[in-house]
Amino acid sequence: MDIIGANGAGASDGNDLVRDGTDQSFMADVIEPSREVPVLVDFWAPWCGPCRQLGPTIERAVTKAGGKVKLVKVNIDENPGVAGQLRIQSIPAVIAFKDGQPVDGFMGALPESQVNDFINRMTGEVSEEEVAALVERAQDALENGDFGGAAQDFATALQMDKDNAEAIAGMARVYLASGDPVQAKALLDNVPDTLRSVPAIAAVRASMELAGEAQDAPELDAAEDAVQSSPNAQTWYELGRARLGVGDMGGAADALLESIAIDREHNDAAARQLLLRVFESAGAGSDLAKNGRRRLSSILFS
Repeated sequence: MDIIGANGAGASDGNDLVRDGTDQSFMADVIEPSREVPVLVDFWAPWCGPCRQLGPTIERAVTKAGGKVKLVKVNIDENPGVAGQLRIQSIPAVIAFKDGQPVDGFMGALPESQVNDFINRMTGEVSEEEVAALVERAQDALENGDFGGAAQDFATALQMDKDNAEAIAGMARVYLASGDPVQAKALLDNVPDTLRSVPAIAAVRASMELAGEAQDAPELDAAEDAVQSSPNAQTWYELGRARLGVGDMGGAADALLESIAIDREHNDAAARQLLLRVFESAGAGSDLAKNGRRRLSSILFS
């Protein structure tokens, strides 16, 4: 991008952690310093209420970082050029620059804790607890069918720790649940060799294999209609296969257990065999496997 202000006109000495910037000084204030430390650019305007809320918060967070990041504040009323080039459509908008390029950002008046998290991502200072909390929240969202929320939190966790196996596996499961096995496979194919045998990664690979085997199953809607009209061991079994085809392992387990409860030996105990593979794919320590095995034992030994 050809940035306005490439001649550095109007720039100050660049040593301050927080400063006002202009279109003319953008190169000297932002682009060049970002080759040494991340530079956050806060696009704001005097009439913007949320901007006035964010301003002190982000200044405090940058000062607290002690020189590991810098802040340049650009009033878009007086300096619309760079904001236009970056297609800023809503303020406050904060864009982080590294090595002369915009790399990340956020909009709105975030609370200080989230601003600190953003700065930590930019500086590479991320605690294991922060990543674990994001992954846990993403997994809860995935289980509740909130694929968008799960994807956002898994992606953020991977920005903070690109080799986090739980986040990689979780994102792959989001793709599967969203009906995009191609993206899931592409993600897992790029996993480093050192992570391929990690249980979370191995489990989602097994899930993909199960989903592939279910490709000849009926469409999910058709399978659900069949159970509604004729709930027998075979229709519940087919519904389990259909749910596997869309990556819904929990729903598949429920359907297969229903099939077993009706006739545990139907089709050479196919439902039971498939259910055990579902447990294996989910991981022996998963809630799905532990709860499912208890339910299976109750059916078999009642």
